[in-house]
Amino acid sequence: MLRYPLIHPPLLAALAAAGHGSRILIADGHFPCSTHANPAAAMIHLNLRANLLTGDQVLETLLDAVAVEHAVVMASDGPSVPAHEGYRTMLGDVVPFEAVERFAFYDLAKGADTAVVVATGDQRQYSNLLLTVGVVGVTPRKAS
Repeated sequence: MLRYPLIHPPLLAALAAAGHGSRILIADGHFPCSTHANPAAAMIHLNLRANLLTGDQVLETLLDAVAVEHAVVMASDGPSVPAHEGYRTMLGDVVPFEAVERFAFYDLAKGADTAVVVATGDQRQYSNLLLTVGVVGVTPRKAS
């Protein structure tokens, strides 16, 4: 038996196979995973029904499993995005946090370095998050 919070076998295997510089996409329930993510990435479906698992819940679990050196979200044309504020809080001040335009985000998600895609049931708009895996034991430098 595992004595660890993350017990999803395919997700554990995908994270173990990802290395420094690999990206992990936490996709909201609106993200077109089949057409806008790296087709070679491990696809982890956690989207059983709407809002059953949110990006916040997945991020909380992943932060216990992997080091994160950078985070990217999809920028909104409108007011601030509540999901982004929650992610920033969970990631802390030392992880650089960047917002990019929608199609630039899609390009990043399609990149060969996106190793894992986690499809959630999160219904909040713009709650997609792309994490870059860091090195265990190395604290990222604060963004300038």
